[in-house]
Amino acid sequence: MRETFFGLREEEYLQIKDALGREPNDIELRLFSVMWSEHCSYKSTKDLLALFPTEGKHVLQGPGENAGIVNIGSGFGIAFKMESHNHPSAIEPVQGAATGVGGIIRDVLAVGARPIASMDCLFLGPPSDERSNFLREGVIKGIANYANCTSVPTVGGLTYYDPCYRENPLVNAMCAGLVKLDKVISSGASKPGNVLVLLGSKTGRDGVAGAAFASTQLDDAVKESKPQVQVGDPFAGKVLIECTLEILDKGLIVSMQDMGAAGITSSAVELAAKAGAGAEIYLDNVPLREKDMEPFEIALSESQERMLLAIEEENFDEVKALADKWNLECEIIGKIITEDKYVLKDKGEIVANVPASLLTSSPKIEWPKREPVKVEVKYPKDETIMLERGDLSRLANILYSLPQFEDKSWIYEQFDYTAQSRTMLGPGNPVAILYIKEIDKLVALAVASDPWRCAVDPFAGGAETVARAIRKLAVSGSCPLGMTDCLNFPSPEIPENFWSMSEVVKGMAAACRELDCPIVSGNVSLYNESPKCAILPTPAVCAVGAFDGKTFLKSNDPDVSDKLFLAGKDGQLQASAYQRIFEGKLTGPVEPLDFDAERAFCERAIKTAVLQAASSGRCVGHGGLIITLMRMTAKAGLGCEIKDADEKLLFGEGGPRALYSVPEAKTEDFLKIWKGYPIREIGTVINNKGIHLI
Repeated sequence: MRETFFGLREEEYLQIKDALGREPNDIELRLFSVMWSEHCSYKSTKDLLALFPTEGKHVLQGPGENAGIVNIGSGFGIAFKMESHNHPSAIEPVQGAATGVGGIIRDVLAVGARPIASMDCLFLGPPSDERSNFLREGVIKGIANYANCTSVPTVGGLTYYDPCYRENPLVNAMCAGLVKLDKVISSGASKPGNVLVLLGSKTGRDGVAGAAFASTQLDDAVKESKPQVQVGDPFAGKVLIECTLEILDKGLIVSMQDMGAAGITSSAVELAAKAGAGAEIYLDNVPLREKDMEPFEIALSESQERMLLAIEEENFDEVKALADKWNLECEIIGKIITEDKYVLKDKGEIVANVPASLLTSSPKIEWPKREPVKVEVKYPKDETIMLERGDLSRLANILYSLPQFEDKSWIYEQFDYTAQSRTMLGPGNPVAILYIKEIDKLVALAVASDPWRCAVDPFAGGAETVARAIRKLAVSGSCPLGMTDCLNFPSPEIPENFWSMSEVVKGMAAACRELDCPIVSGNVSLYNESPKCAILPTPAVCAVGAFDGKTFLKSNDPDVSDKLFLAGKDGQLQASAYQRIFEGKLTGPVEPLDFDAERAFCERAIKTAVLQAASSGRCVGHGGLIITLMRMTAKAGLGCEIKDADEKLLFGEGGPRALYSVPEAKTEDFLKIWKGYPIREIGTVINNKGIHLI
């Protein structure tokens, strides 16, 4: 028995040995180590992910491809996906975040789409902490550097802070692309005889076995693993986008894969396995930027800005000519074969030979689950604040001054969110709205997450995360077409963690079914923890919506003397920012979502936007009504008077609720739309900054 299995569990090693009928060599073991890692195989979550609804009337392509696609009409679709780059960002924040953006852009490119927008969900430690601030600045710089250079606008996102992310920040990147439906590329379309072409940059040692690295806890040894962090070149990324799209436009691509996790191996094996075939790789044909690279390093490098194309061999010269035009490397590095084999050849010698289907068939793991007896998350208490809890105005100002709720313009002003001239509504709004000029249509993107609610009531928290994104779309005036997710959790090996993850997914799946918003793509990131702390369960989602016309409701455009209406019941103080900051704890349970109320809310919200029955509208989310009021009025340089306020009205969270500013002349129409749903007038917009409680 070997002393090392390169990260494989002993039972997995024995299973491989039994399937091969022999001892695997070291290179073969490394292949399995990466392909059977959590990052590539989802072996701990396969059964959970099967709970998600993945089909719908707008879904053209669901999970299992590089990106999901929803049909927006007139022969076009939106391809989109969310991905994580958590561990690399904890080690080297600039490159970790940059290559996360680059990777998700190429995922969308791999289905034949032009990337047109990106969003990011960042979960960071308190900025007052020196290391957390270092990570924050690096992550934001990395996102800006890559996205700006590739001319893919960063049109929105969210940034949350909590001590649990101090050692293990979460960097979730989403990209949306525009694709002609007759140009969609399937990763399973290749066939025996197709040659495999590496297009893009040369291969180096950066990111070798990065997928396995991303499937481990962030201890001190892992933090020294900087060679396992990929290095991005955004200018090469931009050239690769344009070259790939030109080759695609000429009809020269049969199938393709981004070379992300596990590099050549993952890309080639997935192309082959999905086609029910195998692949043969010639390692000495791979363009290298470093000398004396070992076969396993070439096969598993995650060097960036590379695509793997499956093409007809007779078309190679034309593909090569286009690559030369764009000054990109372009070499035949293998071929699709009939046999179910993944063969690596180095200088004519076979150095690895294993079934391709076995590499993509990691065993499922069902970890033990155990519901915790009680969930209560403790936070530091500020006794001075405790003494001021009766002063609602003071508490509101304290809350709004915290980094969690600060004006984030200093972040998004570093992003070019106007590139490609599609952004109708950009960062600083609950949704991003893009103009699809090719078909004269608007689409909306909305992200959401609620790790605090997930921590104390995972089922309700998962459902709330999904519902919140859909509410944002509805208030803007758009209907959901589909959703992508990124599921960030700590170790699944701890029974309480696996139970929590299971409940979060069940809650998300229930909300997706009830609100008719299928999951079309996504990502799972586990082992997000350090010896000091594990993250809270943190699902993040991005929903894509479409408008019937070109009318949408703005979120930050109230007028003086507008009446302020709250649609919906009061929220809850459990699992809220108020409880976390002013009580020093998080507790549950919270009220379960009422899906009938959700549907009633969305129907009325969309109608309000379509009929322009309000000046502005915003969902009430994290921080409660007080934060929503601040954000709506402050952007316009105005304030508001609020009557009969109490803690639950101002600080409660959860459930389908929205704040509307309504002109006197439109009040009657507005109230007609919302008849039969809880609605009340709470105040007035005034020409005096701040929130004035009366």
